[in-house]
Order: sequence, then structure tokens, then C-alpha cells
Amino acid sequence: MARPRKQTYTLEMYLKKNMKGDIDNKADVQRNFAWNNEQVNELVVTVLTDDYIPPIILGEEENSKLHIVDGGCRTAALIKFRHMNYKITPSIENSMISYKKKVRDKNGNISYEDTLFNIKNKTYEKLPEELKERFDEYQIETVIHESCDSYKISRYIKRYNNHVAMSTDQKAFTYIDKFANRIRKIVDSKFFVECCECSEKDKTKGVIERIIVETLMCMNHFDNWKTQAKSAFKYLNEHAKEEEFDSFANYLHRLENVITDDIKNIFNKKDSFVFLTLFDKFAKLEMEDSNFAEFLKEFNENMRTNKKNKKGLLFDEIDKDLSTKDKQVITDKLELLENLMLEFLRDKQTDDETFIAENLNIDVETLRNEMDYYTETLNKLEEKTIKLGSKLLEKENRKSLLAMVVYSFREDIDLDDWLAEYAQNTDTYIIDQKQNFLHMKADFEQYYRTHKKSA
Repeated sequence: MARPRKQTYTLEMYLKKNMKGDIDNKADVQRNFAWNNEQVNELVVTVLTDDYIPPIILGEEENSKLHIVDGGCRTAALIKFRHMNYKITPSIENSMISYKKKVRDKNGNISYEDTLFNIKNKTYEKLPEELKERFDEYQIETVIHESCDSYKISRYIKRYNNHVAMSTDQKAFTYIDKFANRIRKIVDSKFFVECCECSEKDKTKGVIERIIVETLMCMNHFDNWKTQAKSAFKYLNEHAKEEEFDSFANYLHRLENVITDDIKNIFNKKDSFVFLTLFDKFAKLEMEDSNFAEFLKEFNENMRTNKKNKKGLLFDEIDKDLSTKDKQVITDKLELLENLMLEFLRDKQTDDETFIAENLNIDVETLRNEMDYYTETLNKLEEKTIKLGSKLLEKENRKSLLAMVVYSFREDIDLDDWLAEYAQNTDTYIIDQKQNFLHMKADFEQYYRTHKKSA
């Protein structure tokens, strides 16, 4: 079978052949014209800027009749502009076309000036002569399959059109060229690979890229929130800062260490950006990230179906009558989540303080004022003395460890050496935290008495 031959026409000649019927755009299995105005606009700009258009694929019958196999919509769009009075719509981007304008002086001498022409709301007939010539003289490439019949033409149409059009999110991604590389790296992060409940099909359609952009908009530019993906991508491309991406990447790294399987469903394609924005608010509280994970678990198991906002709506009822991307919906969701989170964290913190105050006979208000210092001390102590992975570091054991820190300050005795030895010899704890604390306290006092004597 002979290889297909290549043929280049001027665009004017190619379109005339279509208008005369020498090239047919009505194969039985060819789809109807399916382009919108934006696509037509972009194709016209491509021609007027002398940019690249992929070759039109043709099938040739024995009688030399040509049929369009791939490129029917491109052809129809160009005919609409050239011969059917199509007007470029106002929504077009990059509407200023540069060209050399021919200028003749009073003596008849010709010179050329660099000129710009705005093609918004213009038809072909409204173009300056120089741009009309550029359009008509554009070189359109074709590839021709010879010796075709209707069966072969149908087969070629199926082959060349066996592709999936870009999704809305994929197309929107083309508008954020400045930060595209940063976003691609974030897409491949452990969080989106292991902690986000999106299907592989969603991921190939650009859903993760949209989640990233929505989150950055929500965290840093909510006053200028854009409901449409394309508008959001364009806005970030013009206004985002590298530091915003740095901070977001750090948040994801922190979350990937605390998100467990039972709360992954929270980070889905609809609500991920809301909960990631909530973590931004949590991060400003300077608490341990495990507290955020604990809140998500409580929210998933209880609050989601029991706690209502001031409008009397559960979380999943807030968007029942409006788009999930509506600014008021997002505001209401975040307001409910933040209130629930702060209430949960206050209750949790009070539980720790009450436990310590009761077991050490300390005034709870005095303890509350000093709690940040004790927590910071414990964090540093754990890093130095307890190996990563030890069960002593589990959140259920946190009350006992905090109580030991408070006890050591009250007694003015350093914990470092004892805790290092205790952690080396012990990798478990008593579930009853009061009993566990008393056990640790007794061990510490024995250690102190022994080493005091030896000293």
C-alpha cells in the first residue's frame, strides 16, 4: 500500500475547493460541526499570526474526489470566517494582531510601518488588506490517502478521531504557564498520591490541578474568588507568589504524615480545597498536626451528621441548592468547620489541663496560662529522648507525658536523662492515663533517688 502523499495549498485555494465540492466535508460518518466561538476565534488568530495548524487528513477516491477524514471542524470554522460573515467575539484573548502596514507617500513611494489591529468584533471583510492577504496566503498542509472508497474513508475517520477532547480543567491548566511546573510537582506529592480520594480517571482529567488552584485561591485570594476554573487559573497566573506555593507544599507534607485511611474520604474532588484551606487556619494556631487529624476523625464520625450551622444546615446540606463553587457556599462551609474545629480543640485542651490539674493538685487556670510552655518543652524533649515509632509517642499517651513535664517543673528536677532511659527500656503504656502517669512518676522518683545517692 502506497504511503499517503502530502499536498500544501494556500488557505484561499483550499477553502475554494471546499466551497466548490472538490473537497467534501460531508462524509456519512463525519460528526457535525461541534466547535464553540472560542475555538473558532483561536483558529483565526492562529492563521493571522502565521502559527501552526496540524495537517488536514483527506481520503481520495479513484475519481480524484477528496473527502475530509480529520480536520472537518477546522475547515468549517475557517469557512465561517472567510465566507459566512462570522464576527470574532469580544471574549477573544490576544486580539491585537501585528502586521506591516503599507504606506504610500505623496510621491508614490511605498514603505511599511509596524501596526497593530484589534480583531474583536471584526469579520473578514473588516480586516485591513494586509491581514486579508495573510489569511488567504496561509499555507495549509494536507495528507492524502489514495485509492479510498466509503469503507476506507469511514475507517480513517474512526482512526484519526479516536481521541478525547481536553476537559474543562485540563484546558484551564493552559492558562497558568508561569506556575505550571510548580503545580506539576505538587500533583506528584505523597499527599495527592496516597491521601486524596480521587479516582485515576479524575486525576488524568486535571482534577488535582484544579484542587490546587482552588485551594491557593481560597487561602490567599478569596476576595477575588473565581467560580469558573479558567478564570481562577488566569488570576493566579497573574497574582500568585512563589511563597504561596512554598507554604502550600509544606502544608501537604505535614498532612501526609497524619492523614489516616479513615479520613481520606474527606479529601475528595469536591471538598478537598475547603479542608486544605481549613488546615491553613489550623496551622496559625501552632498546635500539633495530629490534633487536626483527630478533629477530622471526630467530624467524619459524628459532627458531619449532627452539627448544624447558624442557618440550621449540616455541612453536606450547605451546597444542596447552590453550586459547590459558589462563594457564599464556601464561606458558610469554612465558617461551620472553623467553629467546630476551635470548639473541639478547646475541649481537647481543657481535657489535658483538667487531667494534669487533678493529678498534680494544681489550679487549672494557672496551668492553662502556662500550658503552651509545657507543650513546647515536651515537643523538644520527645525529639531528643524518644525514638521515632515508639508507642510512647502515641497521642493517647500525651496526657501522661505532659503531666510528667509539669511535675518535673514543680519539683525542679530535669527529666531528660530519666526519659531517655525509660524510653529505651519501655515501648508501651497503660491505657488508663491516670494509672500510667502514676507508674511513670514512681519510676522517675526511683530513678532520681538511685542517681542522687550515687552522685
